[in-house]
Amino acid sequence: MPPFDPTKPYNELPPLPPKVELETRPVLKACIEARAALAELKQASQLLPNSAVLINTLPLLEARASSEIENIVTTADRLFRFAQPDREVFADPATKEALRYRTALRQGVELLKNRPLSTATAVAVCQSLLGIELDIRRIPGTTLMNDATGEVVYTPPAGEARLRELLANWERFLHEADELDPLIRMAVGHYQFEAIHPFSDGNGRTGRILNLLFLMEQGLLDSPILYLSRAIIRTRADYYRLLRAVTAEGRWEDWLLYMLEAVRETAQWTTDRIHRIRQLMQETAEHMRAEAPGIYSRELVELVFVQPYCRIKNVVEAGIAERQTAAVYLKKLCAADVLREVKVGREKLFINPRLMQLLTTEEPGALSFSKHAARTSTTKGKARIP
Repeated sequence: MPPFDPTKPYNELPPLPPKVELETRPVLKACIEARAALAELKQASQLLPNSAVLINTLPLLEARASSEIENIVTTADRLFRFAQPDREVFADPATKEALRYRTALRQGVELLKNRPLSTATAVAVCQSLLGIELDIRRIPGTTLMNDATGEVVYTPPAGEARLRELLANWERFLHEADELDPLIRMAVGHYQFEAIHPFSDGNGRTGRILNLLFLMEQGLLDSPILYLSRAIIRTRADYYRLLRAVTAEGRWEDWLLYMLEAVRETAQWTTDRIHRIRQLMQETAEHMRAEAPGIYSRELVELVFVQPYCRIKNVVEAGIAERQTAAVYLKKLCAADVLREVKVGREKLFINPRLMQLLTTEEPGALSFSKHAARTSTTKGKARIP
């Protein structure tokens, strides 16, 4: 095989499985640790009284981080502010792109219910992600460049027939290489998908969605709550460097160790946040019973966690109260220091600041309630969302 030339289409991309030993001793050790962390996460996710608390929040954080890897930058505040379907149209372009990531992830989850992960899944996910009709690349000329230097760092395979051949091999590997642990298959498959680069745009984000879908398909996750892009965005230079090292030097072990560590780290982070969310929900319920006993209900507590940027209509749609009463309830929760009211145009948002602090900061600090805070926090203004 000729030496790798980043300026020429890499049609010689080797099929899977790689002709090297993948399950080295360091890789197996890292795999065991990552599997244990995932198992703990799966168990912890069943402790919350309402799984929508995780499903409504963590995929948004994953969407933000995965989009930022591709230099599509938004904030948690903007994402949650426009996350509800009737508000998305008012978002800025970067926030809309990140919200489409969540939509694409949800569509992928639905597709998994009826058929295995496949090239068709990837096409559907990418279409949803970009908001356009597209298929496998047909036009040559795609290159990946270093944004800083303009240097061509990789030219993916060209020709629709070759791309479909490589994708068919990728599919078979994911589902037939049973002798390899699913986490190793995920990491190998992710490299291969990125190397094939089957679409004109959206390959990286599509590939990271496929990672979560594959873990669900293999029974390692019940829902797409692993915040995997958190680790990747923090080590983005290593992510791209190690992808290219596989291509140019065949350094599979370094890549596998990187991905397994990313799974372990983010699984542990997510598990920790689940335990903290559970504790915060319990403390919020106790505080509401003490400070606003007339409006307390389990359903209302859950709602302000399922919808951390809550609107009056959310209370109405949850069947908790009619519109006028719902507005009173949310005002009372602000007076009790459970929520903060923010006016956006003509609309009022009622934000759960402790939950947002917990989700968006590395060290959330003290989240407990105080009676003094409840007496002094009724002023309106912009919520300080990290």
